[in-house]
Amino acid sequence: MKIEILGTGCPNCIRLEQNIIQALEQTEKKVDVIKITDVQEIMSYGIMSTPAIVIDGEVKSYGRVNSVEEIKRMID
Repeated sequence: MKIEILGTGCPNCIRLEQNIIQALEQTEKKVDVIKITDVQEIMSYGIMSTPAIVIDGEVKSYGRVNSVEEIKRMID
């Protein structure tokens, strides 16, 4: 599984990354986490608001900071 975090490094992007890391620690899943900060690359996913979560190439959420519990459900 691969999780991509799309965002330019704003406070919400940082909080989302922390929530993803916490969710992964709680589920003990081994996942590749990649941060994408390039605006052109982010736009290639068809999203205009960040932060966003992409799991295995599929946009799961954008424009909000998902809770740890929401992220855990996404990766199960």
